Amino acid sequence: MPGTFEPLPGGGAAVALDDVEISIIRSLAVQLLELIGPGPAEDAPDDPLAELFADGPSEPPSDPVLKRLFPDAYSDPEGTPEAKEAEEQRAYSSEFRRYTENDLRAGKRENALAVIRSLDALRSAGGDGAVLKLSTDESRQWLGALNDLRLAIGSRLDITEEEDTDLLYRLPDEDPRKPMVMAYLWLGGLQETLVNTLMP
Repeated sequence: MPGTFEPLPGGGAAVALDDVEISIIRSLAVQLLELIGPGPAEDAPDDPLAELFADGPSEPPSDPVLKRLFPDAYSDPEGTPEAKEAEEQRAYSSEFRRYTENDLRAGKRENALAVIRSLDALRSAGGDGAVLKLSTDESRQWLGALNDLRLAIGSRLDITEEEDTDLLYRLPDEDPRKPMVMAYLWLGGLQETLVNTLMP
């Protein structure tokens, strides 16, 4: 089981993690939380209806990692559209972002917090590492967080296509990107095995 998620009877997943692995995942989740930013201010109104209709940002983030985590909803995957079409896509994306980004951020924040909480509970059990056991819901939150972590690291490594990943395998050990690459590949393995546990 080391390094791979396995299904639990009745649903959920389990993985054996040592202290170093726990520290790495927790640190990355904390960094992701810092990047996503805080939730609503404490003095925000308690009215859930007002919160539901609160406007979010209408412009895409300037940070490339946040752009990857919160991409434009409308864009031309084939290339550069005509000027009028591009203007319409920007307007649609802006409007869509205004009503969805706050919820997306909240969901990503909750997933990262779920990872941190479950690792903290595992640490408090003591010992040199342990077996992390997740319910089905917790597994889905972990899956979302692992995906976000890989997107964030992939963005920092300028990975945009599958061929880029192949090049990373051949990086020399002295390359300063190597530790980040190793984390990216390791998280990918965790993510893949977690997906497999959630498949019927």
